[in-house]
Amino acid sequence: MAIARQVFCLSAFLSLVHGRSELLRYSVAEEGESGSVVGNVAEDAGLAPAQLSARRARLASEDGRQHFRLERGTGRLLVAERLDREELCGQAATCTLPFELVLANPLQFLRVEVTVEDINDHAPVFPEEQVTFKILETSNPGSRFPLEGARDLDVGSNSIQAYSITPENGYFSVSFGTRIKGKKYVELVLEKLLDREEQSEMGFSLTAMDGGSPPRSGTTQIRIIVLDVNDNSPIFAQDLYVGQVLESAPEGSVVLSVLATDLDAGPNGDISYQFSQAVSQSDSAFVIDPFSGEIKLTKPLDFETAENHELSVRATDGGGLSAICKVLVEVVDVNDNAPELVVNSFSSPLPENALPGTVVALFNVKDRDSGANGKVSCALEDQLSFSLRPAYKNYYELVTVSMLDREETAQYILSVTAADAGSPPLTTTQTFTVDISDVNDNAPVFNQTSYTVYVRENNVPTVLLGAVSAADVDTGSNAKITYSLVPAHPTEQPPCSCISVNSENGDVFVLRPLDYEEVKQIDVLVRASDAGSPALSSNVTVRLVVVDENDNAPLVLYPSQDSSPLSSELVPMSAEAGYLVTKVVAVDADSGQNSWLSYHLLRATDPGLFVVGAQSGEVQLRRPVTERDPTRQKLVVLVRDNGQPPLSATASLSALLLHDFSDVRLPHSSLAMEDEGDSLTMYLIISLVFVSLLFLAFMAAFVLRKMCKRKELKGTHVFYDAGNLQSSLADAATAGTLPHPYCYEISLTTGSGNSEFKFLKPILPSLPPQHCTMGRGTDDEQDFPCGPITLEDVAPDNPGMLSVEEFNSLSFK
Repeated sequence: MAIARQVFCLSAFLSLVHGRSELLRYSVAEEGESGSVVGNVAEDAGLAPAQLSARRARLASEDGRQHFRLERGTGRLLVAERLDREELCGQAATCTLPFELVLANPLQFLRVEVTVEDINDHAPVFPEEQVTFKILETSNPGSRFPLEGARDLDVGSNSIQAYSITPENGYFSVSFGTRIKGKKYVELVLEKLLDREEQSEMGFSLTAMDGGSPPRSGTTQIRIIVLDVNDNSPIFAQDLYVGQVLESAPEGSVVLSVLATDLDAGPNGDISYQFSQAVSQSDSAFVIDPFSGEIKLTKPLDFETAENHELSVRATDGGGLSAICKVLVEVVDVNDNAPELVVNSFSSPLPENALPGTVVALFNVKDRDSGANGKVSCALEDQLSFSLRPAYKNYYELVTVSMLDREETAQYILSVTAADAGSPPLTTTQTFTVDISDVNDNAPVFNQTSYTVYVRENNVPTVLLGAVSAADVDTGSNAKITYSLVPAHPTEQPPCSCISVNSENGDVFVLRPLDYEEVKQIDVLVRASDAGSPALSSNVTVRLVVVDENDNAPLVLYPSQDSSPLSSELVPMSAEAGYLVTKVVAVDADSGQNSWLSYHLLRATDPGLFVVGAQSGEVQLRRPVTERDPTRQKLVVLVRDNGQPPLSATASLSALLLHDFSDVRLPHSSLAMEDEGDSLTMYLIISLVFVSLLFLAFMAAFVLRKMCKRKELKGTHVFYDAGNLQSSLADAATAGTLPHPYCYEISLTTGSGNSEFKFLKPILPSLPPQHCTMGRGTDDEQDFPCGPITLEDVAPDNPGMLSVEEFNSLSFK
């Protein structure tokens, strides 16, 4: 389909607040396919196609219908839907579809008008398939008989151009033309006299032909009935009747009356009225009284649908003669339509950092009424943050006038009221709900300026101490808070590794046990950061105070407990009660009441001789020294703290009671020797316990081995001679072990240097009778009965005990 394009630019531009208007004109044939190209708007407007997308170009029409669409990529204007000129514009001579091309940043309006050109897509249509005329036979040649012409919805050259009669009969011809206000008429013209007696009826076809290419036609059948003489047709008082009626008039209201007269008398003079059928359906809103010619409403009219209605009324007399008149009914507008508010664009949510002057919504207002009833004004309810700004013609912008704060107001409900100038005025209210989207403009805030938490020393690892809490008045990810430990200053070392904070809920943990004596408090810096971009944060100081536990026993500083032997305090025999012997000095690493020390006399050689100051630790004589008191006095002082439970330490000290301090060397030597003997005894006891345990282990292994090899060992004998046994015992004494068959005990005495072996229940092997001899030497042998030998046989004077010398004197064969 060929598409013609015409572009006209206005010589003058409208000066607006934010835009300017240009006029672009195009033409397109109706019935074009969807997607047909109308023209290139970008090229004609001097815009690059990229600008259309960047400036969010869109089409806006007053009636809201989008007959065309814009291809932003190329700037071409395309047909959006099939265009029917007759549906859009009816019988209007020209059919123009106006709309605006709206561009943003900056705001610009381009007026576009597209003329829809008619094509010959409709054939002429007669209102009736058959028309009957009753004509008197006395009718003179040249008589005219009006009829309803055919209707062709096309216009211009595509409308009806000619009428013809087929087949031609010589009696009638057709005449058509234009009369009042450009109204067309069609008449049958009688070419020669009729003779009812010759032919009472005749019929032919009337064809209407339009001027399209190819032409289209419509046909109706004409039936002629020849009557006897009725030589006067009805005549209307007016060829055109004009009446006005309010669109609010109720059903049954009288619009007007038509009147026709007939000079004939009798039945030929009786006139009846009826509407001549037409293609238009507007007749259904009217009804005519067939006898009075009174036209009434059958339903209310709507000015916005049709401003006037054209009717054809036929008056027919009793003889069949008729006349036609035109009736024009004009509908008077009333203010029955409220203004319409059409939103073209609306931005919500709106970021809270939007600058003043930001366009929130673009809308236009219209009113289907006319005159003052169609004049519309807009108003915004009292708002401090928004205002209305006229944009172009009946377009308005809703813009911001001040900075927004979502934390103060998260949502605005704006009411725009459009009111017409009718009486009474009609209004329409459009509500805009503007949500304010969050911007990360608020840092987290802690609920305390600082935090102090307490933990007892020697705590278990990962103990929960408390929590820090921060809140952010932003929303979404801008309000999601994470916690972390940070150095107090960028140059400082990383924060203490013994403290951790949960990044999600702010719980503060101690990761390892703390010692009050090492650290009494720790100050760390906790940072709360939101998840915004960029992230905002705030810091708070958390002070961890370590609470002391009684975990340190008192430490005796004097007298020193490390020296061996202990130093002795010298006390003269002449000392009286209250004499200060010495002072026990102790300290406690704990603090508070856990470090309060008290001193008590735990043990003493003579408890009644000494007294210890509970608070001072001073050791004094309770009474004077007497000759009966031992020269060497041992004291054990208990030092106890005040914790729960209390811990204690002991201080051992000794005192020498002397007549003369020149004798101090002898007691000191004896004391050293006694201490040395005590130490040696302790070492021997430990060795004996160890050897006993080792012996039991060997015995258990030996018994198990004997049980497993009892049969193999049956009949086998072990012989020990004196030399072997003596050497074995000597080795055992040296190495700390003896052969398994012997249980023994070693007794060492201090000072003498002698050692004894105590054999307990020795287990000796069974010997055959002929080999069972024992003696203390080669000259002194003694026979014993065969079988187990006991110590009673060897040493009857001291059963169960045998010295080394006695044991070495024995010999076995």
